[in-house]
Amino acid sequence: MIQSLRSVENVKKCPVSYVLAVQDTLNAFQGKWKMPIIGTLLFGKKRFKEIEREISKITPRMLSQELKDLEANGIISRKVYNTIPVTVEYELTESGEQLHRVIDTMIEWGLQHRQTNIMDNLPAFSDVRNAG
Repeated sequence: MIQSLRSVENVKKCPVSYVLAVQDTLNAFQGKWKMPIIGTLLFGKKRFKEIEREISKITPRMLSQELKDLEANGIISRKVYNTIPVTVEYELTESGEQLHRVIDTMIEWGLQHRQTNIMDNLPAFSDVRNAG
């Protein structure tokens, strides 16, 4: 852990390493559907259809492709059970579980950003606030 913190501090001192680390992070879950998939799996392991039901408008083909990409990047694991019909479950790996902190921070930022930069700048909301 201490070595990891030293490594992070060294990366923060070098703009090139910093950008590469950010780029590696974004590449791991780049795309429209990866974060929603990760978000559903933060609540525990799920089967394909469960994930599909929880993410509106994702097609089975796209879900299948994104699950393969996430598995290849070591963010999720796929477990196949020898049942009839075959049961497949997906869950976050240890590395994927670490994204919980990242997503929580993103949620906090998003809520604050919405409040201060979106809601305050929309005429309908600012009129209501000023009338009160």
